[in-house]
Amino acid sequence: MTGTTSREPRPPSESALILPHYLREAEERRTPVGYPGYRSTALRAPLRTPVDLPQRLTEVTGPVLGQDRVTAADADLTLRRGGEAQGQRIFVFGRVLDSDGRPVPDALVEVWQANAAGRYRHVGDNWPAPLDPHFDGLGRVITDGLGRYEFTTIKPGAYPWGNHHNAWRPAHIHFSLFGSAFTQRLVTQMYFPGDPLFEQDPIYNSIPASARHRAISTFDLDRTQDNWALAFRWDIVLRGSGQTPFETDDDGDVA
Repeated sequence: MTGTTSREPRPPSESALILPHYLREAEERRTPVGYPGYRSTALRAPLRTPVDLPQRLTEVTGPVLGQDRVTAADADLTLRRGGEAQGQRIFVFGRVLDSDGRPVPDALVEVWQANAAGRYRHVGDNWPAPLDPHFDGLGRVITDGLGRYEFTTIKPGAYPWGNHHNAWRPAHIHFSLFGSAFTQRLVTQMYFPGDPLFEQDPIYNSIPASARHRAISTFDLDRTQDNWALAFRWDIVLRGSGQTPFETDDDGDVA
């Protein structure tokens, strides 16, 4: 029996894995991975153009954390180790949104931050600010069906970091977002309005001027709880014209 073998590409089957592709934001609006004023980026920024590695089924579909492994206590950073953290209590809340304002549900949002005195609970942080025995600075939550998240925490203090003479970081909270797999991760920082340290901070100033306001939260008096906590709203936009500035070099691969 004889026959021929076709070398034409076969059409994808209905079960084939099709990965989303998104246009990258214009270079002038992107936060650079290397920035001269931020000294350590000279050691961390790639010297060559990054190469995208192919992702297979297991990398884009898992592993996932699962909602049953994230509890309500994970979102309250003020109650740890049998006591209450010191400092100004705040609510940090908002939505994770895709382009056109579409909510992103089931995204894992993690935060880490310094305490009210500006010190991290980390072996590498040894500047003489007091540690808080009831504050570890770590929290996590999964967005609901409308893309909403909320944390109860302490407003972090400023801290020196040795990047240049008399260098102090503005108060900020680090955010990490995971999508449907751990290969889909974005990292960013949230700042507080009116911080006097913005002008001299090279990390904040590495964000293109037209996008810096997207990294700053908004004080929300309506959500402030009387005699208890202030409230700050910060929506995280994964892509599009209102995209949040991210430290990672990916464009919105959380969804």
